[in-house]
Amino acid sequence: MTQRYSRRELLGGIGIIAAATVGLSVATTALGRSSVVESDGRLTVTATTGQVGDAARNVGGDRVTVNALMGAGIDPHSYTPSEGDLQRLFDARVVLYSGHHLEGRFDDVFAALTLDKPIAGIAEAIPEHLLISSDAFAAQIDPHLWADPIIWDYTITATADALAAADPDGATIYRQNADAYRATVAEFAARARTALETVPPERRVLVTAHDAFSYFGRQFGYEVVGIQGVSTETEAGVNDLQRIAGLIADRQIPSMFVETSVSPATINAVQAAVRDQGFEVVIGGQLYSDALGDEGTLEGTYLGMFRHNVQTIVTSLGGDASAVETI
Repeated sequence: MTQRYSRRELLGGIGIIAAATVGLSVATTALGRSSVVESDGRLTVTATTGQVGDAARNVGGDRVTVNALMGAGIDPHSYTPSEGDLQRLFDARVVLYSGHHLEGRFDDVFAALTLDKPIAGIAEAIPEHLLISSDAFAAQIDPHLWADPIIWDYTITATADALAAADPDGATIYRQNADAYRATVAEFAARARTALETVPPERRVLVTAHDAFSYFGRQFGYEVVGIQGVSTETEAGVNDLQRIAGLIADRQIPSMFVETSVSPATINAVQAAVRDQGFEVVIGGQLYSDALGDEGTLEGTYLGMFRHNVQTIVTSLGGDASAVETI
């Protein structure tokens, strides 16, 4: 979905954000003139999350400069846009976000403030019949769609469409890059499936801090148990911890996983509760759920993040991860 907005509405939207979030006070004078393109002639793209930014870099190639607002370890569910974020939104030629209420505190930005440029929620291009319902979000959709690389394919095409809308001269290049990147993702997903299927069926249970892996579980045949549910802004109660501890102990699940963008407190509490029931479950490692790794690292890319997760899951649950040794 692509919308176009005006600078006047952008300034009005900033006032709404200031009142509705943490009291941001952004005056009209804080926003400079839109740069539109960088001095080197590249298209400026502002993305909300690392996953969205990575799609833009792969599709845009040398024609774009991409700024992702949320870096490593950032939880998009609770992230509040800063004054600097609003400036980058104004300065960009294209704004890309994931959507389905993932960036919950940006909702007023995208609904009430406006930009005189294309703005697209790329995950909203995924067909409705492929979405998983969730009562935890305003959109009533589980927004963690990047966890399934097969359906993430749709977002790559949506990214190319958004870039082409702002830069028609580059449309052919964007679509060629998108086709090449889609093929790369599909090939890696096939190898990931090979690795994931080496885990014994009875061990294909993914216990994580919050339920960010439902799309992953559906695609690759894993049962997913998220302690906090779909949103990190929900809290797990004592009964939730005891129920999950009982499941782990009864089924002798060997490992559970912390997440880079979520506090390990609930995982540690479940581990202690499992121990009290006479079974020892280990922490199998960290997974990248809502955020990529550090910029400049392999894990700071979508495929690098996915490879790390597959290797960590497969190795910890007793499988063979050799199929994903390389990207």
